[in-house]
Amino acid sequence: MRRATSILAIATLVLSACGGASAPGPPTASAAAGGGATATGCGPKGSGSLVILGTPQEEYIQGVTKAFQTECGINTTYVRLSSGEALAKLKADKASPQFSVWWGGPADGFIAANNDGLLEPYQPKGFERIPTQYRDAKGVWTGIYVGALGVALNTKVLKDKNLPEPSSWADLVKPAYKGQISIAHPASSGTSYTFVATQMFLNNKDIEKGFAYLKQFHQNVLQYQKTGAAPARQAGQGEVAIGVVFSHDIVAAIEEGFKDLKIMFPSEGTGYEIGGMALVKGAPDPVAAKTFMDWAITVKAQELGPQFKAYQLPTNPDAKVSDKSVKLDKVKTVNYDFQWAGDNKKAIVDRFSNEVAPQPR
Repeated sequence: MRRATSILAIATLVLSACGGASAPGPPTASAAAGGGATATGCGPKGSGSLVILGTPQEEYIQGVTKAFQTECGINTTYVRLSSGEALAKLKADKASPQFSVWWGGPADGFIAANNDGLLEPYQPKGFERIPTQYRDAKGVWTGIYVGALGVALNTKVLKDKNLPEPSSWADLVKPAYKGQISIAHPASSGTSYTFVATQMFLNNKDIEKGFAYLKQFHQNVLQYQKTGAAPARQAGQGEVAIGVVFSHDIVAAIEEGFKDLKIMFPSEGTGYEIGGMALVKGAPDPVAAKTFMDWAITVKAQELGPQFKAYQLPTNPDAKVSDKSVKLDKVKTVNYDFQWAGDNKKAIVDRFSNEVAPQPR
């Protein structure tokens, strides 16, 4: 009991410090005895409380957390951290985990976490319905959404500065775009690491050639952001002409009113993410965590995204796809090797921080 109380106290502090929030409103179902099933048909509640480590945008995490709490009667809170920050937090808390589930963020981050012994395999109910390319065969991670990496172009800024619209990764290293690019840093952002890994795959995993490109690209970056979606808004506000972001975040920025933005997919091909989720090893409440994971790949849960300006593609083939979502089969993609990207993430990110740009504080 003392250990559980300590974990909850620590989680409360982290929520306050990192901007996480409790799902508002009380659960609709009454609390069942520990391990009992809820009246809604959800799985066992465990302790009746759950703390999620979430990586997508805040509005999406908050909406999903609230929906799960309402439907399944488990008091659910979350902390929102970008993918790199989330991985670092799990490492720091390995001896006494604060979270039971990591939800969202590119799969290569989950592969890196598993290599560090931070995750516990679990195959959610309905696991077999998720296409094999969107899940780990052993259930270390399960895909919950998919999204292509894109480039946000502010057409007004480009026109005002008499700059041509870039159409390739090669264009983005041209001196004409110096100071006109925003991107997150790969140490904190899974979006940015997807960009970095994409350059490696475009160079047949030749890391030296990949870094040669990254060093050129760096010359045109105005500043590195902490979160992956921030460059879309920075471009939308006209602070820069170009932001490298997942395409669904560009769609969300346009929906927010940044109408000068358009999406560009580089002609050489682009990377993409499989947003994953996983059970944290040594989770404070693995029972409630598994109930959440079962729920998270249902059709109902996977169709929530557009309500919260999240336009990723669902991995459940029975879930409805929003008309605003970018269809992966319509985009030229690189042969993105998630296992390689995950296995090499630490070495590549460390080298980027040492040789290209330090992580912003």
